[in-house]
Formats: sequence, C-alpha cells, structure tokens
Amino acid sequence: MKTIFKNGKVIDGTGSDAFIADVVVNDGRIVAIGQATPGVNDQVIDATGKIVCPGFIDTHTHSDLSAIVNPALSAKIRQGITTELLGQDGVALAPLPEQYIAAWRKNIAGLDGDTDKIDWKFKNTEGYLKLLEEHHPATNLAYLVPHGNVRMEAMGLEGNPSTREDVAKMCEILERELKAGAFGLSTGLIYMPCAFGDTAEMIELCKVTAKHNGIFVVHQRSEADDIITSTQELIDIAKASGVWLHISHMKVCGKKNWGLIDQMLGMLEQAQKEGIRISYDQYPYVAGSTMLGVILPPWVHSGGTDKLLERLESPELRAKMIEDIKNGIPGWDNFIDFAGLDQIFVTSAKTAKNQDAVGLNLVQLGELRGKDPYNATFDLLYEEENAVGMVDFYGTEEHVIKFLCRPEQNVCTDGLMGAGKPHPRVFGAFPRVLGKYVREEKCLSWEAAIRKMTGKPAEVMGLSDRGLLKVGYAADIVMLDPETVADKGTFIEPNQYPEGIEIVMVNGSLALIHGIESYACSGSVIRKQ
Repeated sequence: MKTIFKNGKVIDGTGSDAFIADVVVNDGRIVAIGQATPGVNDQVIDATGKIVCPGFIDTHTHSDLSAIVNPALSAKIRQGITTELLGQDGVALAPLPEQYIAAWRKNIAGLDGDTDKIDWKFKNTEGYLKLLEEHHPATNLAYLVPHGNVRMEAMGLEGNPSTREDVAKMCEILERELKAGAFGLSTGLIYMPCAFGDTAEMIELCKVTAKHNGIFVVHQRSEADDIITSTQELIDIAKASGVWLHISHMKVCGKKNWGLIDQMLGMLEQAQKEGIRISYDQYPYVAGSTMLGVILPPWVHSGGTDKLLERLESPELRAKMIEDIKNGIPGWDNFIDFAGLDQIFVTSAKTAKNQDAVGLNLVQLGELRGKDPYNATFDLLYEEENAVGMVDFYGTEEHVIKFLCRPEQNVCTDGLMGAGKPHPRVFGAFPRVLGKYVREEKCLSWEAAIRKMTGKPAEVMGLSDRGLLKVGYAADIVMLDPETVADKGTFIEPNQYPEGIEIVMVNGSLALIHGIESYACSGSVIRKQ
C-alpha cells in the first residue's frame, strides 16, 4: 500500500526553497515527489498547510540503553527524530570486556542509566548492534566507537599515560570496532578514562578513524577557562590525522569566558581555510546536563567508580576535593566555578532514598541535609554510587543564537534519558528551534533550520540515503504544523512532549499519527559501509 502526503509544503533538507507537492512512499522508500493521483487502496494524508520534511537526525544522543529497555523512544519520536547517533562522549556501551562489566556500568550510569534487564555480555560493537536489532527500536540507530571503552579494554581504568604499546593496542581495538559498522570515534575529554589520554594518543586513534572515513566526535577538554587551548588541541588533532572534526554540543561556559567566543570561532574559520573539515552540534538552551560526578576533580575518578567511592569515604580526601574545587586545577573544567553551586540542579537519583534531592540545586541540597553543599553533594554521589544526573546553567541566549546560525552547526538533543526531572532538551530540542528561533524570533528560515536537522547532519555522518526528501531515499518523514510547533517542557516541569509534530514516519511505517504513537518500532540499526 502506498502512502501519499498530499499537498504539503515540501522542505526537502537541502536548504532549497519550499514548494507545494505530494510525497509518495512505497515499501519503505520515497518513490515520487510531485503530483500524485491516489489509487483505491492508497493511504492519503492531507498535508495542506503543513510542512513535510525529512525525519530529524540527532547527532548527539544518549539512547544507548533506553533503545533496549524502552525501544519505543517516545521522547525522540514525538519531536520528529527518526535517526540517532549513539556512543557519545567516549563512554558508552561497547566494547565491554566481561571483567569490566560491573565497574563500567557504574561509570556510565549517570549518562546512560543502568539496568539488570539486559544481558551485558555483548562484548563488542558487533554484539551490541545485534542486541539493539533484537529489541526493534523506534528510531534508526548508528554508533560511534567510544574512546573510553577502547582505552579500558587496552589498559584498564587507571589514570596512567599511554605507552607506544598501549596506543598500538587501542588502534587495533578501534580498527576492529570500526569494521563492525561504527561511524567514527567519540571522546569526552572531561570524562574518565578519556581525560587521561593526551593529544598524541588522540592523533593516532584519529588516523585510524580517518582511514575508515569516520568522524571524530569530541566533547572537548575544556568548554570554559581553557577553551582556546582546548580548541587548538582539536585543530591539531584534525590537522595531524586528516579526520573530520565534529565538536559536541558547542558552547562557552561561564560569564568570565563569554568574551572568548569570537576568538574560538575565528580559530575554526582559519582551520577550515587550511582544509580541515569541521562541524559541530548544539542544543538550543543556555543550560547543559551531564552526570553530577563531573564536579569532582579528575584524580578522584582514577581507577573507576569503585575507587571514586572509596575516596568519598575519606574525610581527608573530601577536604582535598573541596580545596581543589575552590582553587581550581589547571586544565580542568570546574563546573562549580563556572556555573556556581546555586546553578547546578540534581535531575535524577536511582534510589528511593534520595528522590527528595531531585529538582534541588546544590545549595538547597545542603540546606535539606543540614550540611555544607559540598559534603551534601559528596554524600549523594556516594549513596547513589555516582549515578546522579544534573543540569548546569552556564550560557547566554546571545551565544545560543550565534552558534545556531553558523554554517558548521546542526541540531542535537544530548538528551539523558533517565528518570526524574531531566533537561527539557530530552523532549523538545528540535521543536524549540522551529517554534522559538524560526517562527517567533526569525533567526533562521524554515528551510535553513530544517536543513540543520536533516541534510546537514546526514552529510556529517556520511549517510547516503537519509536526511533528504529525494526519490530512492528511505522514507523517514515528518509532517508538522508551522503555526503551532513548539517545545513545552521547562526546567521546572521538563517531562512534557512538544506540540505541532503531527506525523512521523520511520522507514515507511507511521510511528506518530496526528500526535498519537503507533509503537510501530520500525527503526533499523545503520552500519557504516
């Protein structure tokens, strides 16, 4: 049976002007764009007055575990996302040698969650992708090889510098994982054990990535005080390796650093003039979200979460942690310094005991526990085995718009899919761009914004048949109402689905029908060819 989107305003993802046409789908593919005469058995969707565009592509997502435990992925489908890129920040699910399963589950719980409902013995990217396929996800899923997982398999979780032999072993592991169909390499140079890797280590890994035409997706070493040095490191890595550099969730953190934005962007422009391929993604908010454990100095994380918890048991080491947070450590992104204790909010905790902490900032947490905010936070991390999420306010609306409008940019959610009160980007990043920055503030045209959600990220990833409305392409399609599309979630009440996203089709099957989920779960696992 054919499906025809009739009389819609087609925005095809190329950036070209919109036009009125019918879009015809059959057997999971787009078979015609133009004027179509419906047959007796065709399914006709009246798209009059609506925008019909490609499904949105989320290049920074943390659905790695959610796609298995809750494959409907409602928060993504309901905002029009049809393809997600997993394996972010250098700390994800595969490769995962069996001897590290228990320790690694604790290490990633603050980003990706944790569960006993799956068999964790999938070992590597090939095994993990097969596990995803078995659970029939609602969205299409692609994967990056996480640097931290590779480093763990090669040399454990201790914070040691790598030797030449260690790097050679990491390159072998990365080669194996890329051949399983991953789209590139990710790292998070504030997360352990990635942060223990130096520039030389990253250059060698990126040479392997470039050989496979993969992308290097990076949460840079500093988004705050040392952002200029950090940006230069990324440029040096890309220049020495030839890899495509894609910077995660672009931002400048902390009021004292906001004046560095033009210098940083100028560095990227100059690098591109020299032939370095650079792109970045961004979520449209002035606050970020990650695991609360990032407030702890780097040395606390050496050896993994179990060692971190041991250190939190020591009053002397706690005093040292507070001293380092107050005084800073060169090269370390100090979240409490650039955001402030009163601008970091707890978003999730895994046990019932600490649910009263969810929604509080760290000052309020201290008041609730009758302690100073540092030790109250340390207690929370200890009791929750480091599985605590947080939101931190760091930015300015002027920067959001400046980053959004640049040609290197594409949209992402960076949504942490846990319970509690997550960042509202989980539910509304893409509709927020369309409602706030296109319709209301007119920062972008509809065509430009939709390109940043579809064709542009497809180019970054190297997808050959998604991201555009084009005959022969996979039928990942969104129909939205330009008059009403908007995000609804707030930082106080984030768990709200957007409005105005009316139809979502994934691989030719309707996943959302006039705002109601069908739970078709017709996504596929996409392997890089």
